[in-house]
Amino acid sequence: MSAHETDPGRRSLLKLLAAASVAAGAALWGFLPARAREAFAERFPTRTVEKNTFRFDPAQGEVLWKDGRREPYALVLDGLVEAPARLSYKDLRALPQVRRTADFHCVEGWSVTDAPWGGVTFPDVFSRVRLLPQARFAVFHSLGVTNPAGGLTHYIEGFPLAELLNPAMGSLLALDLEGAPLSDQRGAPARVISPFDLAYKSIKFVTRVEFTAQEIPGWWTRANPIYPVHAPVQKQRLRTPDPRSS
Repeated sequence: MSAHETDPGRRSLLKLLAAASVAAGAALWGFLPARAREAFAERFPTRTVEKNTFRFDPAQGEVLWKDGRREPYALVLDGLVEAPARLSYKDLRALPQVRRTADFHCVEGWSVTDAPWGGVTFPDVFSRVRLLPQARFAVFHSLGVTNPAGGLTHYIEGFPLAELLNPAMGSLLALDLEGAPLSDQRGAPARVISPFDLAYKSIKFVTRVEFTAQEIPGWWTRANPIYPVHAPVQKQRLRTPDPRSS
């Protein structure tokens, strides 16, 4: 049995447990006092350039478009791979789930300390495809529609593969925040968390990962050329040293 295969009965059980976990997390979040939810929202402002064209239903794993269409969410892995793969929301939930507390640093100068994320690691996600030897970068594509910038009409952001696969970087494909599925405002169904990079690298609404040989500038850099492709958080803002500087 290969690393990409599992016993059918076990796989069904994992998917059932994952769905139950999503529903329970959403329910628990709903029972929190309104003031507690508001306090977190005040501590963690929402900033997005995507237009409001869809919602996400975590219980069903479906994208709900404004025109009334519903479609199953899928994370596509393609580019420099032997064969592309599509992971449903249930597939992502069936991967090992991890919890990670990380600071979040906006380019505007504000930070949120100890944000409690949950999700899956990139080694686990990327294990679903076989990368070609020339693959060096991962370019993430968003479901969200944006104003045009540098030939793009949707948000993209890229990272060196070596950084995403390095456990010391603490990167995560986040599915949860504060124990509940990501809200639409926070980037549902999935977003990138890269604790040592400024938040414009933390792309929301991820629906595709394209593996490339060359680095590709993201939407934010194309729209705002003063912001570079590489966006490490300034040393004085970090409570933990950036592993790349050691």
